[in-house]
Amino acid sequence: MINKVGVVSRCDKPRAVGVAKDIVEHLQKKLDVCVDPGTASELGVEGTPVGQMRQQGVDVVIAIGGDGTVLRAIQHMDDPLPVLGVNMGTVGFLVDVDAEDAIQTVDSILPGFQADERFRLDVWINDAKLPPATNEVVIITAHPAKILAYKVWVDDHKLEELRADGLVIATPTGSTAYAMSAGGPIVDPRVDAAVVVPLAPFKLSSRPWAVPGHSRIKVELLLPDKEAVVVVDGQYSQVISSDDVIRIEKASKPARFVRINDDGFYEKVKSKLY
Repeated sequence: MINKVGVVSRCDKPRAVGVAKDIVEHLQKKLDVCVDPGTASELGVEGTPVGQMRQQGVDVVIAIGGDGTVLRAIQHMDDPLPVLGVNMGTVGFLVDVDAEDAIQTVDSILPGFQADERFRLDVWINDAKLPPATNEVVIITAHPAKILAYKVWVDDHKLEELRADGLVIATPTGSTAYAMSAGGPIVDPRVDAAVVVPLAPFKLSSRPWAVPGHSRIKVELLLPDKEAVVVVDGQYSQVISSDDVIRIEKASKPARFVRINDDGFYEKVKSKLY
């Protein structure tokens, strides 16, 4: 039984804010609602940071926008609440509900729902921890048309040493995003694995790898005076140099998504990508 709902929207998109307004006004007649500060400002109500919604007793977060809106919401939560994504016209994999069906779907989960857990990746640059990744960690050249050289280790075993534009390390959730566009495999979310996908490698034998989900992955840049950028879920980025080491491991707290149908992952892939 849901007693309190959080609402997040892409507040720079008037249509998303309009849908958020309709959902908030509908739900306020039934239960307590928390709204993220950006959306709250547009609606003229008090806001609650997403990272504080669990402490405020929120049971589920409704994210209105695209995959980026969902990923931003999850990234702000240390122990992510279940998220229900409302699609505002994109081909998002994390937004299952069409805007016109949003209120009906929200009402259907109020008595209770099931949540699917998806593992995330913890990321460190040297000893500094970055936000966890639900989709992927991308290490990419900081200067267009300039190639990187790097070495990849998995559990202290050297996996690859090559030159390329960059590297994607993705979860099964992220296997249908950047990693897929770069030639990586589509991975069923039930598979406990991460994928390592070079971006435009200058090496004929270089191919994507699938490694156990519990692997400790380490990436080192090999060319001195070369800069790269580490990007987490397309939401957070940091410039690094050849003196820095990137470490990636499975996070202890998963992302959680509200399950609204039983069509399954394969049907979703066919409906979104074919």
